[in-house]
Amino acid sequence: MSLGGFFGLDKLQKLGRMIKDHGGLKASLYHLYLTDDLKEGTMVGEDKFGNKYYQNDKQYFYGRNRWVVYNPKHNVDYDGSMVPAEWFGWLHYKTDKTPIEQPPVKYDWMAEHSVNTSGSKAAYMPYTTTKPKIEAWVPPKK
Repeated sequence: MSLGGFFGLDKLQKLGRMIKDHGGLKASLYHLYLTDDLKEGTMVGEDKFGNKYYQNDKQYFYGRNRWVVYNPKHNVDYDGSMVPAEWFGWLHYKTDKTPIEQPPVKYDWMAEHSVNTSGSKAAYMPYTTTKPKIEAWVPPKK
């Protein structure tokens, strides 16, 4: 073990490299705020929604070496349904080829990807056309 490794200077070098790769201290802090994580890796692609996909096999173990950075327009209001199916397969190790290397098959009957709108104003709300069994009480008018 070197003296620099003993004092943790290699960790400081790695932190400096990560800050530089993220575009400086301010951009790194903003990225840390959005994702709760600072990772370094190579960008392997971007989907049509602006999400960026990264991979680093050298520093992170299997299961943590692929990740997505969501489009900044969502701020911290993002969820997993914002990842299209073709990139979902790559993120979850169903395939080692990105959708850029091997484009997915597109059939006419396939619907376009849409995010989950549950809990928002755009959520689907069913309505009924049958008469209710119990009717609400209406107070008599004087």
